[in-house]
Amino acid sequence: MYDKDSALRIAGELLKIKAVKLQPENPFTWASGWRSPIYCDNRKTLSFPMVRTFIRQKFTEIIEKEYGKPDVIAGIATGGIPQGVLVAQELGIPFIYVRSNVKDHGLGNLIEGSYESGQKVVVIEDLISTGGSSLLGVRALKEAGMHVKGLLAIFSYGFDLAQESFDKASCPFITLSDYEHLIEQALALDYIRTSDLATLQKWRELPANWQPEV
Repeated sequence: MYDKDSALRIAGELLKIKAVKLQPENPFTWASGWRSPIYCDNRKTLSFPMVRTFIRQKFTEIIEKEYGKPDVIAGIATGGIPQGVLVAQELGIPFIYVRSNVKDHGLGNLIEGSYESGQKVVVIEDLISTGGSSLLGVRALKEAGMHVKGLLAIFSYGFDLAQESFDKASCPFITLSDYEHLIEQALALDYIRTSDLATLQKWRELPANWQPEV
């Protein structure tokens, strides 16, 4: 997470536009099969110009401060593509994206767009959960000979598994907001009750095994 003020602001905006929903008493089921009191769809930020602009500006600010101007921006399909395009446009540099799977026709590309081995790239993602799909994209870029400076995402659940996976891959990452600041803001804005905190914390500690209390 980058800085507290921005983290709280973005958390608040994600709640207001319902990009993030918290339902401790009526949990969601993720594609992985995990039961969860939270669901995040950061694609919704694209429909709100003020939110979209703030995210683009923060991404650009962080890239220039932490990594310097890269040669290219890479988005991770699918959520990182539109955010990455906006950042690349702001910086005035090329954009490429990494597919979730190798293209099954034509040239069989995994990376789409024009790039060269040795180029410096910053990766854009919308959400980090376990980090698996993000790091598959990072690996593809490295195998293509590119120098991955780091990865930026709008939001992270803050799972230990994700941090361990990024450390193992030697890929630094920064998020604009995270679960801790989301819960702080959700409580301040009355999206949740104090009595919900224990449930939300238990899920955060053991997300794969968590089950709602009956």
